[in-house]
Amino acid sequence: MRLTNKVAVVTGAGSGMGRASSLLFAREGARLVVADIDAKGGAETAAMIEKAGGQALFVLTDVSKAADGQNLINAAKNKFGKIDIILNAAGIPQQTVTIEQLEEATWDRIYAVNVKSIFLTSKYAFPVMKANGGSIINIASISGVRPRPGNHAYASSKAAVIMLTKILALEFAPSKIRVNCINPVATDTPMLNKFFPAGVKPEDARKGTLGTIPLGRLATADDVANAALFLASDESSLITGSAIDVDGGRGI
Repeated sequence: MRLTNKVAVVTGAGSGMGRASSLLFAREGARLVVADIDAKGGAETAAMIEKAGGQALFVLTDVSKAADGQNLINAAKNKFGKIDIILNAAGIPQQTVTIEQLEEATWDRIYAVNVKSIFLTSKYAFPVMKANGGSIINIASISGVRPRPGNHAYASSKAAVIMLTKILALEFAPSKIRVNCINPVATDTPMLNKFFPAGVKPEDARKGTLGTIPLGRLATADDVANAALFLASDESSLITGSAIDVDGGRGI
């Protein structure tokens, strides 16, 4: 198994990419600390891991709050004694709207969850991880590379994640902590329909999205989890500061 004896912290683990990655990491031998603001979803992920014979701890977490970020890292250290992997998968979408329609509160919340959360987990995890090195993986988006109208807060927040990833990769390299990110294309999770404009049928919006992807299909949560596993494992030991596009060619 590729993550034997590793301890992984996964945010946004209650559904979608975070859940798929948590389950895969556990199957590959990692012990998991799963975090989510959704108590039901997070607890279900932890229960699924334990039912399959793994070890998991669920920590109710609002990743945009410093106290919660500190508590998450402390809980992981207290439970398992170390942290080898962090997957920052928590994120929220933006419905496609014009700039005039975009509310300031929406902008602030998207940046708090999509960007500030990575700052917080990295800040609090670094003192723990520098003892043994490890891997931090951030979920960005191909939207952070390929802009489109009506996606101002989300796309720019993911562009910020890509740059923050590269800065942290340089800063953490002397401590043998690698930092990379994944840029998924539109992913078939419960969150997907929340991106579409009001008044547009989801099936029509999906068809339009598919037309922009050369390989002709949406990403799945498992597609992203497989990329995260590679970046979490020692197979990627010389990779840091990279943004891996899991996008079916959308970014070309």
